[in-house]
Amino acid sequence: MSELPGIALDRWHGQGRSLDFRGHAIRYWVAGANDAEPLLLIHGFPSASWDWHRLWAPLAERYRVIACDMLGFGYSAKPRGHDYSLLEQADLQQALLANLGEQRPVHVLAHDYGDSVAQELIARHQEGRVQLASCVFLNGGLFPETHHPVRVQKLLLGPLGPLIGRLFSRSTLAQSFARIFGPHTQPSEAELDALWQLVAYNNGPAVMHRLIRYMPERRRQRERWVAAMQATAVPMRVIDGAFDPISGAHMVARYCELIAAADTVLLDGIGHYPQLEAPQQVLEHYLYFRQRARSRDA
Repeated sequence: MSELPGIALDRWHGQGRSLDFRGHAIRYWVAGANDAEPLLLIHGFPSASWDWHRLWAPLAERYRVIACDMLGFGYSAKPRGHDYSLLEQADLQQALLANLGEQRPVHVLAHDYGDSVAQELIARHQEGRVQLASCVFLNGGLFPETHHPVRVQKLLLGPLGPLIGRLFSRSTLAQSFARIFGPHTQPSEAELDALWQLVAYNNGPAVMHRLIRYMPERRRQRERWVAAMQATAVPMRVIDGAFDPISGAHMVARYCELIAAADTVLLDGIGHYPQLEAPQQVLEHYLYFRQRARSRDA
């Protein structure tokens, strides 16, 4: 499916490190030269940082690449009964950077749920609480009014959410992903196995109904986040799989309505996971964005 070979899940797990965040074990990864510009990768729901595995090596050739599995995701702790929050996940990103001694302005590349965390970081940048150098969003619900959740997400948010989470299976994941990936870029069985391993690890389905509360939280934060994006001088770009029924071309159209001089790229025929479906295209469009931003600063 890709010209970029990526990293096998077992090898990826072995390269990870551990961080204590408020009493919870967080798995994180770092690659690239310490003196290279820091690039923070923020994954989506319901997967984990392995989503970036095809881009990891080529990005690490150029940048100090940093990523973690957020609380409740992947190989990180998934505490039962926890009040998961996008704001707390932004705290985690800042704690990770602090743990690594990274004090320089950080570049961000985010996807899906991670887009909302990145929006919170932009708002904090505007408030002087963190320094961002740039931000690129892949498919995500930047605006609640354009977000079209899949059926299982709606069910998880409803009164039967805990039951729906417990019943969530590899088959459920495969069915959902079949709808949101592009018609010619469907995940392989091996990829689905790996993605399911990450969801299932440490009884992840038991907390999915709590993680999904990011959707109403995103609505509560909308005005603050959109205002920050409209006001910021941080260079931004959207690279979006146009076919995505959740946050595809219709989301990008709204972005262009709300963000002045909007910098957007639509990938025809690509769905919700462009970093897995078309990693070479994502890499090229990302590197062009960074090159152009560097030229403007020169």
